[in-house]
Amino acid sequence: MSFSELAERPETTPYDRLAALGIVLPPPPTPVANFVTHVAEGRLVFLSGQGPTEPDGSQHTGKVGGDVTVADAYGHARLTGINLIAVMHDALGDLARVKRIVKLLGMVNATPEFTEHPAVMNGCSDLFIDVFGARGVHARSAVGFGSLPGQITVEIEAVIAIED
Repeated sequence: MSFSELAERPETTPYDRLAALGIVLPPPPTPVANFVTHVAEGRLVFLSGQGPTEPDGSQHTGKVGGDVTVADAYGHARLTGINLIAVMHDALGDLARVKRIVKLLGMVNATPEFTEHPAVMNGCSDLFIDVFGARGVHARSAVGFGSLPGQITVEIEAVIAIED
């Protein structure tokens, strides 16, 4: 059975899919300033922006389109997605409560001439679809910035709908 077939089987959980991908969720990253990792309002949860933070606390930095390739930045966006899932797990207690990934905002620390922001953000989008199946399909914006906190390569925030 292919992974995509496994991902669509209703009896598989996001945790089963994470395990099939070889992903162990890290603790959610600590906020770097005066904010919280998430805010719940009704059946929506707003996740604060996360970056490409490794479990040891190190971060991927640089300018995409300069000293960082699209392929590397794709991996950084995927890592950021793992960190967002860690926040979801911490906030909800169970990833099965995710009804839908509603919206992602992806910010890329890019050179002025860089144009492949969507290809970078696919790192997170592809991960969410692999982990949540049809519930992971989302609306998205991918934009370039002149800088991001600590010169991280990407920052991504998310809005998710939850089950009761």
